[in-house]
Amino acid sequence: MLIGISGTLSSGKTEVARYLTFQGFKVLHYQPLPAEIPDELNAYTPESEDINYEMEQLAIKQYSNMENFKVFKTLDSLLEFVTVNWRDNYVISHIEDINMLKALQKRPFFLHISIDAPLSLRYKRYAKKKQTLEEFVQHNDDTLFNSKSPLLEINNQAQVKIINTSTSIKDLFIKLSELNLLDPSRLRPTWDSYFMRLADLAALRSNCMKRRVGCVIVRDNRVVATGYNGTPRHLTNCNQGGCLRCNKGHGSGASLSTCLCLHAEENALLEAGRDRIRDDSVLYCNTCPCLTCSIKIVQSGIREVVYAQSYSMDQDSHRVMSEANITLRQYQPPIDGIFI
Repeated sequence: MLIGISGTLSSGKTEVARYLTFQGFKVLHYQPLPAEIPDELNAYTPESEDINYEMEQLAIKQYSNMENFKVFKTLDSLLEFVTVNWRDNYVISHIEDINMLKALQKRPFFLHISIDAPLSLRYKRYAKKKQTLEEFVQHNDDTLFNSKSPLLEINNQAQVKIINTSTSIKDLFIKLSELNLLDPSRLRPTWDSYFMRLADLAALRSNCMKRRVGCVIVRDNRVVATGYNGTPRHLTNCNQGGCLRCNKGHGSGASLSTCLCLHAEENALLEAGRDRIRDDSVLYCNTCPCLTCSIKIVQSGIREVVYAQSYSMDQDSHRVMSEANITLRQYQPPIDGIFI
Protein backbone atom coordinates (compact mmCIF):
# COMPACT_ATOMS: atom_id res chain seq x y z
CA MET A 1 0.00 0.00 0.00
CA LEU A 2 1.11 3.55 -0.74
CA ILE A 3 -0.55 6.34 1.25
CA GLY A 4 -0.23 9.93 0.07
CA ILE A 5 -0.95 12.79 2.46
CA SER A 6 -1.95 16.33 1.56
CA GLY A 7 -3.37 19.10 3.68
CA THR A 8 -3.35 22.65 4.92
CA LEU A 9 -0.57 24.39 6.83
CA SER A 10 0.16 22.84 10.25
CA SER A 11 -2.84 20.52 10.03
CA GLY A 12 -0.85 17.47 11.16
CA LYS A 13 0.48 15.92 7.95
CA THR A 14 3.87 15.09 9.46
CA GLU A 15 2.32 13.48 12.52
CA VAL A 16 0.00 11.33 10.41
CA ALA A 17 3.04 10.20 8.43
CA ARG A 18 4.83 9.50 11.71
CA TYR A 19 1.87 7.42 12.91
CA LEU A 20 2.09 5.34 9.75
CA THR A 21 5.81 4.74 10.29
CA PHE A 22 4.86 3.20 13.64
CA GLN A 23 2.61 0.84 11.61
CA GLY A 24 5.56 -0.24 9.49
CA PHE A 25 5.33 2.30 6.66
CA LYS A 26 8.48 3.77 5.12
CA VAL A 27 8.61 7.44 4.17
CA LEU A 28 9.17 8.29 0.50
CA HIS A 29 9.88 11.75 -0.84
CA TYR A 30 9.60 13.20 -4.32
CA GLN A 31 9.58 17.00 -4.71
CA PRO A 32 13.18 18.37 -5.12
CA LEU A 33 14.50 20.94 -2.66
CA PRO A 34 14.85 24.58 -3.74
CA ALA A 35 18.14 25.40 -5.42
CA GLU A 36 19.44 27.43 -2.48
CA ILE A 37 19.45 24.41 -0.17
CA PRO A 38 23.06 23.13 0.13
CA ASP A 39 23.82 19.90 -1.71
CA GLU A 40 24.83 18.09 1.47
CA LEU A 41 21.21 18.39 2.70
CA ASN A 42 19.72 16.73 -0.38
CA ALA A 43 19.94 13.29 1.21
CA TYR A 44 17.28 14.30 3.72
CA THR A 45 14.86 15.74 1.13
CA PRO A 46 12.24 17.05 3.61
CA GLU A 47 8.89 18.44 2.58
CA SER A 48 8.29 22.05 3.47
CA GLU A 49 5.27 24.19 4.14
CA ASP A 50 7.17 27.36 3.28
CA ILE A 51 9.57 28.36 0.54
CA ASN A 52 12.24 30.00 2.63
CA TYR A 53 15.41 28.44 3.91
CA GLU A 54 14.42 28.49 7.58
CA MET A 55 11.30 26.46 6.90
CA GLU A 56 13.31 23.94 4.91
CA GLN A 57 15.63 23.54 7.86
CA LEU A 58 12.70 22.91 10.20
CA ALA A 59 11.27 20.32 7.82
CA ILE A 60 14.63 18.55 7.66
CA LYS A 61 14.68 18.37 11.43
CA GLN A 62 11.15 16.91 11.49
CA TYR A 63 11.84 14.30 8.84
CA SER A 64 15.19 13.27 10.29
CA ASN A 65 13.24 11.68 13.13
CA MET A 66 11.48 9.30 10.75
CA GLU A 67 13.46 6.35 9.43
CA ASN A 68 13.70 4.54 6.12
CA PHE A 69 12.67 7.10 3.54
CA LYS A 70 13.85 7.11 -0.07
CA VAL A 71 14.40 10.12 -2.32
CA PHE A 72 13.16 10.38 -5.92
CA LYS A 73 14.23 13.15 -8.27
CA THR A 74 11.86 12.16 -11.09
CA LEU A 75 8.26 11.06 -11.19
CA ASP A 76 9.09 8.08 -13.40
CA SER A 77 11.56 6.70 -10.88
CA LEU A 78 9.01 7.08 -8.09
CA LEU A 79 6.29 5.32 -10.09
CA GLU A 80 8.63 2.50 -11.06
CA PHE A 81 9.73 1.94 -7.46
CA VAL A 82 6.27 1.89 -5.89
CA THR A 83 4.88 -0.30 -8.66
CA VAL A 84 7.60 -2.93 -8.30
CA ASN A 85 7.35 -2.79 -4.49
CA TRP A 86 3.57 -2.51 -4.19
CA ARG A 87 3.39 -5.26 -1.56
CA ASP A 88 5.31 -3.08 0.89
CA ASN A 89 3.83 -0.12 2.78
CA TYR A 90 5.00 3.41 2.01
CA VAL A 91 3.83 6.94 2.78
CA ILE A 92 4.39 10.22 0.94
CA SER A 93 3.65 13.32 2.97
CA HIS A 94 2.92 16.88 1.86
CA ILE A 95 1.66 16.08 -1.65
CA GLU A 96 1.70 19.35 -3.57
CA ASP A 97 2.25 18.16 -7.15
CA ILE A 98 -1.00 17.57 -9.07
CA ASN A 99 0.77 15.63 -11.82
CA MET A 100 2.25 13.23 -9.28
CA LEU A 101 -1.17 12.78 -7.68
CA LYS A 102 -2.83 12.00 -11.01
CA ALA A 103 -0.14 9.46 -11.83
CA LEU A 104 -0.43 7.75 -8.45
CA GLN A 105 -4.24 7.68 -8.62
CA LYS A 106 -3.95 5.21 -11.50
CA ARG A 107 -2.26 2.69 -9.24
CA PRO A 108 -4.61 0.25 -7.44
CA PHE A 109 -2.46 0.29 -4.29
CA PHE A 110 -2.64 4.07 -3.70
CA LEU A 111 -4.74 5.76 -1.00
CA HIS A 112 -4.96 9.56 -0.76
CA ILE A 113 -5.61 11.23 2.62
CA SER A 114 -6.16 14.94 3.22
CA ILE A 115 -5.74 16.65 6.60
CA ASP A 116 -7.29 19.90 7.78
CA ALA A 117 -7.89 21.61 11.12
CA PRO A 118 -9.47 24.82 12.47
CA LEU A 119 -7.45 27.90 11.53
CA SER A 120 -6.92 29.02 15.14
CA LEU A 121 -5.58 25.61 16.12
CA ARG A 122 -3.29 25.47 13.11
CA TYR A 123 -1.88 28.88 13.98
CA LYS A 124 -1.06 27.74 17.52
CA ARG A 125 0.85 24.82 16.04
CA TYR A 126 2.57 27.19 13.61
CA ALA A 127 3.26 30.03 16.04
CA LYS A 128 6.75 28.82 16.84
CA LYS A 129 7.68 29.84 13.30
CA LYS A 130 7.42 33.49 14.35
CA GLN A 131 4.60 34.68 12.15
CA THR A 132 1.75 36.90 13.28
CA LEU A 133 -1.78 35.61 12.89
CA GLU A 134 -2.33 37.99 9.99
CA GLU A 135 0.80 36.74 8.25
CA PHE A 136 -0.23 33.15 8.84
CA VAL A 137 -3.70 33.76 7.39
CA GLN A 138 -2.14 35.38 4.33
CA HIS A 139 0.27 32.47 3.97
CA ASN A 140 -2.60 30.02 4.33
CA ASP A 141 -4.72 31.83 1.72
CA ASP A 142 -1.82 32.00 -0.72
CA THR A 143 -1.22 28.30 -0.29
CA LEU A 144 -4.85 27.33 -0.82
CA PHE A 145 -6.38 29.93 -3.10
CA ASN A 146 -3.56 31.20 -5.26
CA SER A 147 -4.46 30.41 -8.88
CA LYS A 148 -1.04 28.82 -9.34
CA SER A 149 -1.39 26.52 -6.32
CA PRO A 150 -3.04 23.11 -6.92
CA LEU A 151 -3.37 22.32 -3.19
CA LEU A 152 -7.12 22.98 -2.95
CA GLU A 153 -7.76 20.72 -5.94
CA ILE A 154 -5.43 18.09 -4.50
CA ASN A 155 -7.15 18.09 -1.09
CA ASN A 156 -10.60 17.84 -2.64
CA GLN A 157 -9.66 14.61 -4.42
CA ALA A 158 -8.73 12.73 -1.25
CA GLN A 159 -10.51 9.45 -0.58
CA VAL A 160 -10.28 9.97 3.17
CA LYS A 161 -10.69 13.47 4.64
CA ILE A 162 -9.60 14.04 8.22
CA ILE A 163 -10.29 17.05 10.43
CA ASN A 164 -7.61 17.08 13.10
CA THR A 165 -8.82 18.89 16.21
CA SER A 166 -6.68 16.77 18.51
CA THR A 167 -4.79 18.67 21.18
CA SER A 168 -2.23 15.91 21.68
CA ILE A 169 -0.32 13.49 19.48
CA LYS A 170 -1.65 10.58 21.53
CA ASP A 171 -5.24 11.65 20.89
CA LEU A 172 -4.57 11.96 17.16
CA PHE A 173 -2.98 8.51 17.01
CA ILE A 174 -5.98 6.97 18.79
CA LYS A 175 -8.35 8.52 16.25
CA LEU A 176 -6.20 7.33 13.36
CA SER A 177 -6.24 3.79 14.71
CA GLU A 178 -10.05 3.92 14.88
CA LEU A 179 -10.14 5.02 11.26
CA ASN A 180 -8.33 1.80 10.21
CA LEU A 181 -6.50 3.28 7.26
CA LEU A 182 -4.93 -0.06 6.40
CA ASP A 183 -8.28 -1.70 5.60
CA PRO A 184 -7.67 -3.33 2.17
CA SER A 185 -11.25 -2.57 1.10
CA ARG A 186 -10.21 1.09 0.85
CA LEU A 187 -8.08 0.14 -2.14
CA ARG A 188 -10.43 -2.36 -3.73
CA PRO A 189 -14.07 -2.21 -2.60
CA THR A 190 -15.81 -5.35 -1.38
CA TRP A 191 -18.69 -6.69 -3.46
CA ASP A 192 -21.13 -5.05 -1.04
CA SER A 193 -19.38 -1.70 -1.38
CA TYR A 194 -19.11 -2.03 -5.15
CA PHE A 195 -22.77 -2.82 -5.74
CA MET A 196 -23.98 -0.26 -3.21
CA ARG A 197 -21.99 2.39 -5.04
CA LEU A 198 -23.73 1.33 -8.23
CA ALA A 199 -27.07 1.68 -6.42
CA ASP A 200 -26.05 5.18 -5.30
CA LEU A 201 -25.08 6.00 -8.87
CA ALA A 202 -28.44 4.77 -10.15
CA ALA A 203 -30.16 6.94 -7.55
CA LEU A 204 -28.72 10.04 -9.21
CA ARG A 205 -31.06 9.37 -12.15
CA SER A 206 -34.12 9.52 -9.89
CA ASN A 207 -36.75 12.14 -10.74
CA CYS A 208 -38.92 11.55 -7.65
CA MET A 209 -39.51 14.67 -5.55
CA LYS A 210 -39.53 12.69 -2.30
CA ARG A 211 -36.18 10.97 -2.19
CA ARG A 212 -33.49 9.54 -4.44
CA VAL A 213 -33.41 5.76 -4.38
CA GLY A 214 -31.29 3.42 -6.48
CA CYS A 215 -31.33 -0.36 -6.79
CA VAL A 216 -29.13 -3.06 -8.30
CA ILE A 217 -30.03 -6.75 -8.74
CA VAL A 218 -27.05 -9.09 -8.82
CA ARG A 219 -26.60 -12.80 -9.55
CA ASP A 220 -23.20 -14.50 -9.14
CA ASN A 221 -21.66 -11.05 -8.60
CA ARG A 222 -22.87 -9.90 -12.00
CA VAL A 223 -25.37 -7.09 -12.48
CA VAL A 224 -28.72 -8.33 -13.76
CA ALA A 225 -30.63 -5.04 -13.67
CA THR A 226 -30.62 -1.56 -12.16
CA GLY A 227 -33.45 0.78 -11.27
CA TYR A 228 -34.27 4.15 -9.79
CA ASN A 229 -37.52 5.71 -8.64
CA GLY A 230 -39.70 8.05 -10.64
CA THR A 231 -42.79 8.18 -12.84
CA PRO A 232 -43.26 5.51 -15.54
CA ARG A 233 -41.96 6.05 -19.05
CA HIS A 234 -44.00 8.37 -21.31
CA LEU A 235 -45.40 10.16 -18.22
CA THR A 236 -44.24 13.58 -17.04
CA ASN A 237 -41.34 13.27 -14.62
CA CYS A 238 -42.18 13.63 -10.96
CA ASN A 239 -39.81 16.58 -10.59
CA GLN A 240 -41.66 18.29 -13.41
CA GLY A 241 -45.04 17.94 -11.68
CA GLY A 242 -45.91 14.47 -12.96
CA CYS A 243 -46.88 13.04 -9.56
CA LEU A 244 -49.22 15.24 -7.52
CA ARG A 245 -48.73 13.19 -4.39
CA CYS A 246 -44.95 13.62 -4.29
CA ASN A 247 -45.21 17.32 -5.14
CA LYS A 248 -47.58 18.06 -2.24
CA GLY A 249 -45.08 17.20 0.47
CA HIS A 250 -46.95 14.41 2.27
CA GLY A 251 -45.10 12.68 5.09
CA SER A 252 -43.13 9.49 4.56
CA GLY A 253 -45.42 6.64 3.54
CA ALA A 254 -48.55 8.83 3.40
CA SER A 255 -51.05 8.61 0.50
CA LEU A 256 -49.01 5.99 -1.33
CA SER A 257 -52.14 4.77 -3.13
CA THR A 258 -52.21 8.02 -5.12
CA CYS A 259 -48.48 7.99 -5.97
CA LEU A 260 -47.59 7.58 -9.65
CA CYS A 261 -43.91 6.92 -9.03
CA LEU A 262 -42.43 3.48 -9.45
CA HIS A 263 -39.92 2.60 -6.76
CA ALA A 264 -36.34 1.76 -7.65
CA GLU A 265 -36.86 -1.87 -6.62
CA GLU A 266 -39.95 -2.15 -8.80
CA ASN A 267 -38.14 -0.77 -11.83
CA ALA A 268 -35.22 -3.16 -11.32
CA LEU A 269 -37.54 -6.16 -10.87
CA LEU A 270 -39.51 -5.25 -13.98
CA GLU A 271 -36.28 -4.83 -15.93
CA ALA A 272 -34.87 -8.17 -14.80
CA GLY A 273 -37.95 -10.39 -15.00
CA ARG A 274 -38.50 -13.58 -12.99
CA ASP A 275 -36.45 -15.82 -15.31
CA ARG A 276 -33.29 -13.72 -14.97
CA ILE A 277 -33.58 -13.37 -11.21
CA ARG A 278 -34.15 -17.04 -10.25
CA ASP A 279 -33.57 -17.99 -6.62
CA ASP A 280 -29.97 -16.94 -6.05
CA SER A 281 -30.02 -13.21 -6.71
CA VAL A 282 -29.18 -10.38 -4.32
CA LEU A 283 -30.88 -6.98 -4.35
CA TYR A 284 -28.86 -3.92 -3.30
CA CYS A 285 -30.77 -0.75 -2.49
CA ASN A 286 -29.54 2.47 -0.89
CA THR A 287 -32.81 2.64 1.09
CA CYS A 288 -34.58 -0.24 2.85
CA PRO A 289 -37.50 -1.45 0.68
CA CYS A 290 -41.01 -0.44 1.69
CA LEU A 291 -43.71 -3.05 2.41
CA THR A 292 -45.11 -2.92 -1.14
CA CYS A 293 -41.69 -3.53 -2.67
CA SER A 294 -40.91 -6.21 -0.11
CA ILE A 295 -43.91 -8.24 -1.24
CA LYS A 296 -42.76 -8.03 -4.85
CA ILE A 297 -39.21 -8.95 -3.86
CA VAL A 298 -40.51 -12.07 -2.13
CA GLN A 299 -42.54 -13.03 -5.20
CA SER A 300 -39.62 -12.50 -7.59
CA GLY A 301 -37.39 -15.04 -5.86
CA ILE A 302 -34.69 -12.73 -4.48
CA ARG A 303 -32.76 -14.56 -1.72
CA GLU A 304 -31.03 -11.59 -0.04
CA VAL A 305 -31.59 -7.84 0.30
CA VAL A 306 -28.82 -5.44 1.29
CA TYR A 307 -29.74 -1.84 2.11
CA ALA A 308 -27.89 1.25 3.34
CA GLN A 309 -30.43 3.70 4.83
CA SER A 310 -33.39 2.87 7.02
CA TYR A 311 -36.97 3.73 6.08
CA SER A 312 -40.17 4.33 8.03
CA MET A 313 -41.58 0.92 7.03
CA ASP A 314 -38.52 -1.14 7.98
CA GLN A 315 -40.34 -3.19 10.62
CA ASP A 316 -43.01 -4.41 8.19
CA SER A 317 -40.40 -5.13 5.54
CA HIS A 318 -38.38 -7.18 8.02
CA ARG A 319 -41.42 -9.21 8.99
CA VAL A 320 -42.40 -10.06 5.42
CA MET A 321 -38.90 -10.99 4.31
CA SER A 322 -38.19 -12.97 7.44
CA GLU A 323 -41.31 -15.05 6.88
CA ALA A 324 -40.20 -15.67 3.29
CA ASN A 325 -36.68 -16.69 4.46
CA ILE A 326 -35.04 -13.77 2.69
CA THR A 327 -31.89 -12.43 4.33
CA LEU A 328 -32.22 -8.70 5.02
CA ARG A 329 -29.14 -6.88 6.27
CA GLN A 330 -27.87 -3.32 6.50
CA TYR A 331 -24.67 -2.33 4.75
CA GLN A 332 -22.04 -0.61 6.91
CA PRO A 333 -19.50 1.25 4.75
CA PRO A 334 -15.94 1.94 5.94
CA ILE A 335 -15.40 5.36 7.47
CA ASP A 336 -14.13 7.51 4.62
CA GLY A 337 -15.53 10.88 5.54
CA ILE A 338 -14.47 13.65 7.87
CA PHE A 339 -13.90 12.83 11.52
CA ILE A 340 -13.03 15.07 14.44
